[in-house]
Amino acid sequence: MGVWREMESEFAHRAGGELSPTDKDRLTTMTTPEAGEFFHTKFGLGTSPQEVVRMVGEYMMEFYSTRATARPGALEFVRSLFERGIRLSVASSSPMPYLLAGLSHTGFLPMLDAVVSVDDVGKPKREPAVYDRARSLMGTELSRTWGVEDALYAIGTLKRAGYHTLAVYDCDLSGTYAELSASAERAVRDFRDLDPDEFIEFA
Repeated sequence: MGVWREMESEFAHRAGGELSPTDKDRLTTMTTPEAGEFFHTKFGLGTSPQEVVRMVGEYMMEFYSTRATARPGALEFVRSLFERGIRLSVASSSPMPYLLAGLSHTGFLPMLDAVVSVDDVGKPKREPAVYDRARSLMGTELSRTWGVEDALYAIGTLKRAGYHTLAVYDCDLSGTYAELSASAERAVRDFRDLDPDEFIEFA
């Protein structure tokens, strides 16, 4: 989430504008084409929404290929699950090139059964299609599949679709810890708070 906030602020600054709290909330749920339309329409950035999407692509590829880092404890937690035979996937709002670059750079990619972007299903995370595609590729039953998210709205999508939910707090813009705790089955402030054996037993 951090790099998207960084980019959003940078793009607004380039256009001589500033994002309101409402703008930031709206951007949290947008796909990249939706964000391109938003910045072009609201701030006049770029010659077209498509050019803004291209600008986003350049910004994000540079970040994911060279600067992306795993959240503290995330790689260790995922590796522990992988070593225990747990099937793992990523379902993301980011376009596939960013996902593959970032997951490769940070070391997650070899442990994943599937990587799915909202672009692959044509639906944002406000709908469960991206999660359903990832689950289908993993071959897991809905009743035994957990979705891990840091955004309150995405936890809501998972819950409505019948998934188990684990919230990992990121920042208040994505959802306060209190909000995430109230919505998800389990919530932690940090991946380092998760014990893989305890999680598997709970799941």
